[in-house]
Amino acid sequence: MSWPNLLQYAVFLLIVALLVKPTGTYLALVFEGEKTLLDPLLRPVERLLFRLFGIDATEQMDWKRYALCFTLFGLLGTLLLYSLLRFQSVLAGSSSAYLTTPLTPDLAANTAISFATTTTWQAYGGESTMTYLSQMVGLCAQNFLAGAAGLALGIAFIRGLVRQQTEMLGNFWVDIVRATLWVLLPLSLLGGIVLVWQGVPLNFDAYTPITTLEGRQQIIAQGPVAALEFIKNLGTNGGGFFNVNAAHPYENPTPLTNFLEMLAIVVLPAAFTHTFGRLIGRPKEGWVLFGVMTALFLAGLLACGWVEQTDNPRIAALVSSVSSPPSGNLEGKEIRFGIGGSVLGAIATSNGATGSYNSMHDSYLPLGGAVPLVNMLLGEIIYGGLGTGLYSIIIVQVVALFLAGLMVGSVPEYLGKRIGVAEVKLVALYTLLGPMVVLILTALAVVTAGGKAGLTTNDGFHGLTEILYAYISSFANNGQNFAGLSANSTFYNLTTSFAMIIGRYGQGVVALALAAQFAKQVRRPFTSGSLPTATVQFAGFLIATIFIVGGLSYFPVLALGPFAEHIRLSR
Repeated sequence: MSWPNLLQYAVFLLIVALLVKPTGTYLALVFEGEKTLLDPLLRPVERLLFRLFGIDATEQMDWKRYALCFTLFGLLGTLLLYSLLRFQSVLAGSSSAYLTTPLTPDLAANTAISFATTTTWQAYGGESTMTYLSQMVGLCAQNFLAGAAGLALGIAFIRGLVRQQTEMLGNFWVDIVRATLWVLLPLSLLGGIVLVWQGVPLNFDAYTPITTLEGRQQIIAQGPVAALEFIKNLGTNGGGFFNVNAAHPYENPTPLTNFLEMLAIVVLPAAFTHTFGRLIGRPKEGWVLFGVMTALFLAGLLACGWVEQTDNPRIAALVSSVSSPPSGNLEGKEIRFGIGGSVLGAIATSNGATGSYNSMHDSYLPLGGAVPLVNMLLGEIIYGGLGTGLYSIIIVQVVALFLAGLMVGSVPEYLGKRIGVAEVKLVALYTLLGPMVVLILTALAVVTAGGKAGLTTNDGFHGLTEILYAYISSFANNGQNFAGLSANSTFYNLTTSFAMIIGRYGQGVVALALAAQFAKQVRRPFTSGSLPTATVQFAGFLIATIFIVGGLSYFPVLALGPFAEHIRLSR
């Protein structure tokens, strides 16, 4: 591991840590309806929207109604985007002559579900499939709306832990308006301006045909890239304007843009831990969660960086007789980012539920590629998506408290609220959804003709890893992929869509039901018999629980995929 890479990682995490408190405080003020600097500009807009859509800001919703609004909002967004994609060929657009990938019904449905669930799984190439209208009106709009819906869900979950003797978790429509107006829009506007300054294009020009130095014809795609780029990272979406996503020089031209885009992915979910601590009146609880997330994030950085900094043994053996061995595994990486920036992108995107990859993870060494895979298998708990990251790690924390209660023979409780039978059932359902969906779909893919047809580049251990990566990426609403898998087929478009829906709405509804169970209770005072959760010791126990739950669920398939491939490559 080189010192420049270590310095880059340290600076990144330091900036994240410094931004957690001010950003988390701002989020708390926004969703509690308290005064912010943007109020004079945005309050009139908020009131106008409330009148336009008939929203009563004082009305509260129980978890069932909140979940229904959340689900119907996603369904409506999916249907509207699907309609736009199906009719894009007859609507206004630019450079449509260069769109070579047809938007079949199954691909259009997969794409619509993908963007409405913040997964942005792309079984297509952006510049060869989408018109400017589809990109701006369809995909960009969903980046905002789906991201805001996830943020609203996270706030509703926190309210369940804060409130007592009630079933009300807030108002979904109020939360989504505030998430959009006060959080996503202003930050995206500022971020977009910075990206334009750094060279990211913002135009509606036709695609540009050029002749290369070799005399070949090449098409240079244009478009309003800067308008989409920052919100795809900020809203934990990750759908790229171009096929190679953030590895494209138009999306991510410089090391500075790479650094800023990674910050856009991580800061809001990380700051949500402070929002949580502030709203429950126990800031230390939030800092413990942030510390656990950061420790796991750093472990992934160091592990993946160390693996990718070593040479591929097969390539090193081939070139050692004629020249000095290569300095690390540079296959699939952009030289302008190097191994350090590429690894930072891999870890930030796989943890942040944002598939905005800046290097080809399919080209990583087996153990290097296993790190982002494991990050997603652990379940959006390392920062995670907007809102979803917080309730994902809290649910694992409830598992840890339940286990600790069994060990010491006491009734487990969290923040003064008991973890009873109903709560344990919901936690178990949430925990089992991932392995059930991901492992069953992976098994189905490896034994059916439709699944194996996608293995056009690799098979064996690596092929299994590609399939597993596709389904956990879909279920975790992440969207990045091992590009060696040819996923634009009816089989993969339908099965990955199923994984996205369960990962977004199945887990989201269960989380709301759990929040409602906590909201009904009265908070009991902390006693000498209560297990403290804002301690270093409990943080260590939580990390152990995370790996135990993840290992019990996924270790066998990891052993058959990247671990077995590593052993074969080493030999």
